Amino acid sequence: MKTFIISLLFLGLTASSYSQEKVKEEGVMKVEDLPAVVIKSIGDDFSVYLPDRNADPKVRALQDNFIAYDLGVNYEGYETYLVYMEIKGGSLAATYNEKGKLITVVENYKNVVLPRQVIYEIYKKFPGWQIVNDKYLYSQKEGDILKKQYNLKIKKGKESRKLTVHSDGEIIAER
Repeated sequence: MKTFIISLLFLGLTASSYSQEKVKEEGVMKVEDLPAVVIKSIGDDFSVYLPDRNADPKVRALQDNFIAYDLGVNYEGYETYLVYMEIKGGSLAATYNEKGKLITVVENYKNVVLPRQVIYEIYKKFPGWQIVNDKYLYSQKEGDILKKQYNLKIKKGKESRKLTVHSDGEIIAER
């Protein structure tokens, strides 16, 4: 009787584990590939914001707060309307036109958690150096990304260098 119950339990668990459907890899959408966020529809115009899914949680939190922000009727009667959000070590400034359409977004952060690709490329090209200071700059205009880069200061002993690095790890400038 004891063997019968254990074998019945075993069959019940294995049957339910095979009932799960496996997802094909080609159908999985990565977080980085997600489309832009349409914040607001104004007739035929759309306010498009392309959030950067940076690894730093404080950057993501500020971007999520911006996406959730509702202008309401605050912008009415003004030619342009500025929304400014600030956290410790960062800020986001957005400009809307008289119809409430998002025109520009400028983000500036200090001492953020760098993406793995940026860290890997820096340490690969500058072995023995340490990243001392970093700034992250992100800007877009009417849904087009203008700037997405890191300004880094690296140090080795008494020698230091300043680097401008694209978000994919490509070094744009070295000073």
